[in-house]
Amino acid sequence: MSQLGTLLSKPGRRRGTVFAAVSMLIAATAGLFLSPVRADAASQPSAGVEWYVTPGGDAGQCGNPTSSTQWAVSPDWTSPIRIDTDGRAGGCNLAFGIYDPSDVLAGLSASYTWAVSPGGDANQCGTAGTWAMPVNTQFEQFGQVVLDDTDNRSGWCNLTFSLSGRSDVGLDLQYYADASGSDNQCVNALPQGDYYTATAGSPITLELDTDNRAGGCWLSIRVRQFSSAAAAQHAAGIHRA
Repeated sequence: MSQLGTLLSKPGRRRGTVFAAVSMLIAATAGLFLSPVRADAASQPSAGVEWYVTPGGDAGQCGNPTSSTQWAVSPDWTSPIRIDTDGRAGGCNLAFGIYDPSDVLAGLSASYTWAVSPGGDANQCGTAGTWAMPVNTQFEQFGQVVLDDTDNRSGWCNLTFSLSGRSDVGLDLQYYADASGSDNQCVNALPQGDYYTATAGSPITLELDTDNRAGGCWLSIRVRQFSSAAAAQHAAGIHRA
């Protein structure tokens, strides 16, 4: 019989000691498989996305991720949300924010504008307006929730991201269609892996026009601080993978 087997065959205190030791060994071994926490995670800014279905709505329109709120520490991307609003019940609520615990983005102002396309049905783009994308140093905070409820009605919703106050900061945006295509529902989408960068004086507008056609659109964001204003200005626009 092995030493462990011998110990386990003994009653009372020794057996309890062995079980405790084995449990500690398992716990320590399991820790080896956990993803390491980034050393700079507590100091780097994060970009946040809030995304969830309206009460009583069909959640299939507001796909991925399963959590309604998420934050990604720079330079990581948020998990992409899948936008597939159509004639099903309800729509999707959407909001954004920036968390800056070390105040490295001091002076930065960010906003997102939600507006119907010219001549479109404004009821598809609820809570339209230009809203602050909070840059909060104390806690994670989202701006005004807007409603995406596009369908077969005329027009679509324009989502514009703007930055000011800091010339060395960029907001990156991945906006792409389903791999099988989306029949032009994701207006001005890029190939997956490519992305836009909004900087001070260079806003980026995404056009959301999902409806009953097959396919949907994906959106992911991240915030980045560049080495200089010149580097940020050079980064503005489209980046190819």
